[in-house]
Amino acid sequence: MLPLMKIALGSDHAGYEYKTAIAAWLADHGHEPVDFGTFSTEPVDYPDFIRPAAQAVARGDCERGIVLGGSGNGEAMAANKVRGVRCALCWSEDTARLSRQHNDANVLSLGQRMLSRDLALRIVEIWLSTAFEGGRHVARIQKIEGG
Repeated sequence: MLPLMKIALGSDHAGYEYKTAIAAWLADHGHEPVDFGTFSTEPVDYPDFIRPAAQAVARGDCERGIVLGGSGNGEAMAANKVRGVRCALCWSEDTARLSRQHNDANVLSLGQRMLSRDLALRIVEIWLSTAFEGGRHVARIQKIEGG
């Protein structure tokens, strides 16, 4: 059983459709999605929506975040500019699992143009249900955080 969480969501126009599908999936599974936009497929600048979602995670307003775009690359870069965020760009079940087990990723980035909808939802499920292993990875996370 997945722990129930408040999840920040943010996307640009190229990730809007999957963001909407993920928000519905989260709600159906008892999570509380908090949508920071965008709210259509009209072209926008992704940092305007990714940064507020990442900031909500960094402040502790949301336990985790999911950001989306065409490739997910720019979204991961924007999210990782927020201190306290460890955003992982994932494209497979394995990358999702490892981003949690080894990196304690608190934000997930997905590229709508890179993945099928079914795979994106499976990645979300795995990412949310995978625990951080701790141990030898703790010191590495501290180094990422600058400590």
